[in-house]
Amino acid sequence: MTPKTPRHTPRRRLAALATTPVLFVAYAALAAPASASLSDRDGDGMPNRWEVAHHLNPDVANARGDKDHDGVRNLGEYRRHLNPSDEDTDNDGMDDGDEVHDGRASTAPRDADTDDDGVKDGDEDADHDGLDNEDEDDATESCLADDDDRDRDGVDDEDENDQGTRVLVADTDGDGVLDGNEDGDHDGVDNEDEDDSSHDSCGSTHEDRDDDDQGDTSGDTQDD
Repeated sequence: MTPKTPRHTPRRRLAALATTPVLFVAYAALAAPASASLSDRDGDGMPNRWEVAHHLNPDVANARGDKDHDGVRNLGEYRRHLNPSDEDTDNDGMDDGDEVHDGRASTAPRDADTDDDGVKDGDEDADHDGLDNEDEDDATESCLADDDDRDRDGVDDEDENDQGTRVLVADTDGDGVLDGNEDGDHDGVDNEDEDDSSHDSCGSTHEDRDDDDQGDTSGDTQDD
């Protein structure tokens, strides 16, 4: 009597199929979307998806550019999980570049209050010279790196809290006068001029900012 050939159990059958080229190709097809999402067409070290999400051009190698002129190159922004279109990612008053390059553990570009003392990093005075961290570079930074004024009221975002005005409201008290043209402390100096250095040629305008991302590193004196 001829012995019967043993039948494969479902488990053994699956194990046998797993080694076939057909299943291998199917598996590779399922994995392709994940790897494709990390592709980098221009080879600049920044994934296409990240560049598009942050308004950079994924078809132009712009790793060495500095879109927001904060002193951190685009590639450095990617590596540090910062926003290359915002010079102050954590909105603490200090530019990302200042926090990256100051060498202090008391400031971090993704933590507005690094030491958790209730005071934003920009309002601290780390070197105890009587000048807030956010104001240390006011006399030396180029106009391209000058601080944001998102509500166009003449007062830099970093100085709005010092003046008692609101960052995204151009006329905080609703009296028809821009916050920058007010004299909050009644000292005869408009709010927009309170923080200006005598050597600051930028004034209170930001019209000369250049926000392209085509690899221009003007105003960028630091690597990432």
